[in-house]
Amino acid sequence: MNTSLKIISKIIDILGNLCSLLMLLMIANVFYDVIMRYFFNDVSIGMQELEWHLFAAMFMFGIAYTLKEDAHVRVDIFYDVMSAKKKAVINIFGSVALALPITLLILYYGYDYALEAYSMGEGSGDPGGLPHRWIVRSVIPLASCFLVLAILHVILSNIQILRGIPTLGVHNKYKNQGEL
Repeated sequence: MNTSLKIISKIIDILGNLCSLLMLLMIANVFYDVIMRYFFNDVSIGMQELEWHLFAAMFMFGIAYTLKEDAHVRVDIFYDVMSAKKKAVINIFGSVALALPITLLILYYGYDYALEAYSMGEGSGDPGGLPHRWIVRSVIPLASCFLVLAILHVILSNIQILRGIPTLGVHNKYKNQGEL
């Protein structure tokens, strides 16, 4: 199980690094767009659309990394005072009953959504816009696949917590708390 966790962790960490790169590209794109617009009175629809596409990819891929790092938003009123094993049970239940079904649903419909855009050669409706809209649409099913991996990481990590086995990553912060 540790080997699987390490592999999944490495994949999602690489994804986190990709998100950092996408953020830098988006910042450079916005900087270029602002300079061109306000100093040279030159507007590029394609560059504006690229901003949206980079942001969408960064956000969608970042969801899996955020989940793996346990940095997502949750209501901590009750969760903070629970033992590590109770937290593990809640995390497993939330992953299996809530996160996984919606992720698989998004993957299922996102695949058709991206495939349809590719099949019809969909591009931007605006003159000067980006020609291949299927690229940004394919981020939806691809990000869903990574999110399934992150959910698997959460489940395996929390199973190890329940078994009392030292775990990798952020879940170590729970190991010194009380029992179930």
